[in-house]
Amino acid sequence: MATTKPTTVEAPVRGGVRGWLGRLSGMDRDRLEQAVVGYAFVLPDLIGLLVFIVGPMFMALIISLSDWKLVGEPQFVGLRNYETIFKDPKFGAALGRTILYTISFVPAVYTLSLGMAVLLTRRSRSNNFFRTVYFMPVAMSLVVAGVIWRFMFDPGNGLINELLAAVGLPTSQWIGSVQSAMLSVIIVSVWKSAGYFMIILLAGIQDIPGDYIEAAQIDGANRRQVFWHIILPLLKPTSFFVLVILTINALQAFDQIYVMTRGGPAYATYTLLMYTYEKAFREWNFGYAAAMSVALFAMIFVLTLIQVRYFRSGEVKA
Repeated sequence: MATTKPTTVEAPVRGGVRGWLGRLSGMDRDRLEQAVVGYAFVLPDLIGLLVFIVGPMFMALIISLSDWKLVGEPQFVGLRNYETIFKDPKFGAALGRTILYTISFVPAVYTLSLGMAVLLTRRSRSNNFFRTVYFMPVAMSLVVAGVIWRFMFDPGNGLINELLAAVGLPTSQWIGSVQSAMLSVIIVSVWKSAGYFMIILLAGIQDIPGDYIEAAQIDGANRRQVFWHIILPLLKPTSFFVLVILTINALQAFDQIYVMTRGGPAYATYTLLMYTYEKAFREWNFGYAAAMSVALFAMIFVLTLIQVRYFRSGEVKA
């Protein structure tokens, strides 16, 4: 008796999204699911970026084109606030102090962090201990660090002067003197930041292939030559990241300076961000303060582009 082969009737594929998903192969469907899951994880950060970063930036740009005292309606003034910036001597002086702070802070932190990272690449049982010690200031709040160092730098009975007097060295006015106030702030900033960037540079050094270093040593290169001709060139991408972040942080320095000196004495540590703060929250001139913020952002953007161009020229590929 002949058997009849059962016929299968394919279900009609519906239209729309479900129909489109039904026509996908198993591999394509898996990729789609992975993409959806990935974007779902990124979505909260993207929303936070738009709400807390991009949104306020556009609002600052809009406010910078107006005269607004926080109360009442903003009055559109066009580019008048930006014209005032070029005529404001206080802005120029604050910008000069900010640049002085930046060109002192950035090389000092990079050099110290790189030196500590190189020392920690040597095999030693004490490496973990020194990593912890070097990184401890990073875990401290900027405000707390500023308060502690303010008391340590006190010209009258601060710990620093007490230690200097104990070993027979001359004392200093530190934050109480126009000549040494900026130096005091820079010392605290370097102490606070070096440990963080040491970890980044240490990771960059450890990522360099050991074959390059071994080949150089076989050819007779000493440690100094290995550092200058192998480690430093191959560390260029990491150095680029560190220098960009350091520059941005330096141009936006505020917390520790405000806590330690309030911009004094005699405006010796009065930076651009402190001037912006004064215009916004003491004089309630939010339009002019927003214009200075936009100008600072433009300076940071231009400096970052210059750094990108410099580090991309003659880029070393491992």
